[in-house]
Amino acid sequence: MPVLFLAGAIVCEVVATLCLRFTEGFTRLWPSVGTVAGYGVAFVLLAQALKTIDLGVAYAVWAGLGTALITTVGIIALGEPATAWKFAGTALIICGVIALNLSGGAH
Repeated sequence: MPVLFLAGAIVCEVVATLCLRFTEGFTRLWPSVGTVAGYGVAFVLLAQALKTIDLGVAYAVWAGLGTALITTVGIIALGEPATAWKFAGTALIICGVIALNLSGGAH
């Protein structure tokens, strides 16, 4: 169950970040509501995951996979450039998350 909470937190964070892109400095109501709600739910779910998963591992997975997903969404949905540096950076983030998971992240 903690992994599902963490996965939900990641999805909510990605949705909130995507909404943030469209808030225009929090001057547009619905994207702003989506941003605040998405981050709020993400933190609640992350807190639930932290009952079982070590803090360092959970945060690395949440931030790392969230970064990788939002980078992918930016490239696919928003037309952001897909550069070798973006791919290399994302690969390094994923490698770091894997390394932390291999260190034994649940207690």
